[in-house]
Amino acid sequence: MGLVLNIIQQLVGFYMIALIIYIFMSWFPGARESSIGRILARICEPYLEMFRRFIPPLGMIDISPIVAILVLRFANAGLRQLFIMLGLV
Repeated sequence: MGLVLNIIQQLVGFYMIALIIYIFMSWFPGARESSIGRILARICEPYLEMFRRFIPPLGMIDISPIVAILVLRFANAGLRQLFIMLGLV
């Protein structure tokens, strides 16, 4: 079961990297319209939309991606703790 946990944690890590890259792409004009930007949009936007429904932008700053990454990190840590508590690691 430790292998399953490691795989899940690696996938969450890759997803967080994809989110960060997608967020930084907003700083460069036309980056999100590239092929990589469209692929990342299909992967990241459904997750980010959940947070954008509840967290309005503060002026020109959208803090929902920060909250989304924090939630993902807490969920990852919680899953690890759950595996430890159940004695699966």
